[in-house]
Amino acid sequence: MKIDLHTHSNVSDGTEAPGELIRSAAKAGLDVVALTDHDSTDGWAEASVAALEHGVALVPGMEISCRTETGISVHLLSYLHDPAHPGLLEEITKSKDARLTRAQRMVSLLAEDYPLSWDDVIHHVAPGATVGRPHIADALVAAGAVADRTEAFTAILSSHSRYFVQHYAPEPAFAVELVRAAGGVPVFAHPVASARGRVVGERTYREMVDAGLLGLEVEHRDNPEEGREFLRRFAAENNLFMTGSSDYHGTGKVNLLGENLTRPEVLARIEELGRGSKVVRA
Repeated sequence: MKIDLHTHSNVSDGTEAPGELIRSAAKAGLDVVALTDHDSTDGWAEASVAALEHGVALVPGMEISCRTETGISVHLLSYLHDPAHPGLLEEITKSKDARLTRAQRMVSLLAEDYPLSWDDVIHHVAPGATVGRPHIADALVAAGAVADRTEAFTAILSSHSRYFVQHYAPEPAFAVELVRAAGGVPVFAHPVASARGRVVGERTYREMVDAGLLGLEVEHRDNPEEGREFLRRFAAENNLFMTGSSDYHGTGKVNLLGENLTRPEVLARIEELGRGSKVVRA
């Protein structure tokens, strides 16, 4: 069984609509795929219909953007939570509103040096999608300022750039608590992906475990092998399960569906623990 538990549609920063993503998963030979758009569950309905049509089981999920008190970005995957849970929904709405304000401020700064407007960015955002830096990157590509998203992030949109603006995000342990309260299964996404920026130390892992963390995303292209060794050891010591995923974004990244996979017994554990929603199967 081929199980990929981390993908994005154009509801966040992927390039395929939720239904199209499911079709791509079927073509890639996947049996199970999780839709984990950033701070949004808006793609669940369309993906569920496509899952039934194409015979791919869908794990409804979400990727929550978090930040430590020292400013380090942390991403938390949530599986099978209740999308209408008041506490989690309120926090996600707060984050989405902050992302919008942040994106508008970044575009205003960029417009001082590049042929870029807010309308240019919105053109690349699907209706109801969470606006983020990838959409700004797409607008910069369209304007001819850079060749692709990768160059945009490296040369212009990195956290060290003068155009970068922070946005509100919950602390990781608090996000874990909210996911558990919503009946979801929280998994720390690409925890040691140091190429993306600073990564947290063991103290944050322990705070997240104390709050109810249940798994670590170990097999991910951005986790270096020495970091994976630490994750395997920490998971064993703290009774956490381990997942493997692609972090697929369509043409937005080079990541390929199914390039890393999760074991069937881990999916069974996620289904056992998830109480807010269910896996969609034909």
